[in-house]
Amino acid sequence: MDSREHELVALRPKILSAIVNPSMSFDEQFQNKTLRPIVKFQNDLFVLVFRNYISKHKNVFYTLSLEKRLQYIENVIQKDIKFRNSLKGMVIGQFTIEEYELYIQNSSALNKRMMNLVIERLKSNIQLLEQECVH
Repeated sequence: MDSREHELVALRPKILSAIVNPSMSFDEQFQNKTLRPIVKFQNDLFVLVFRNYISKHKNVFYTLSLEKRLQYIENVIQKDIKFRNSLKGMVIGQFTIEEYELYIQNSSALNKRMMNLVIERLKSNIQLLEQECVH
């Protein structure tokens, strides 16, 4: 494993609940071994990027009820293709070469899993989205 590959994998948080075993589908193994640690690692960046998205869209998010905010997160990621592709790039950019080669074999299904993880992560960080960025 070259330096880039080793460093990328070493940076990722360990997720004890992300079990991988041979009886799982390839997609589920990839999700638990690669996607979940990367999405967790990129958490702070996702929050910041989403806050930026909110501000670029006139802060409408802040006028919504909690339930509507959760829907907003889901709708934005599902319907705003440019934004969705940007989020995908933040995950794919953390892949090793081997992971990328595995990813492209079934990218459509893996993209769906990837975006679902990002949606759930943003929803679970709803309190961080509440606060305006202080710099």
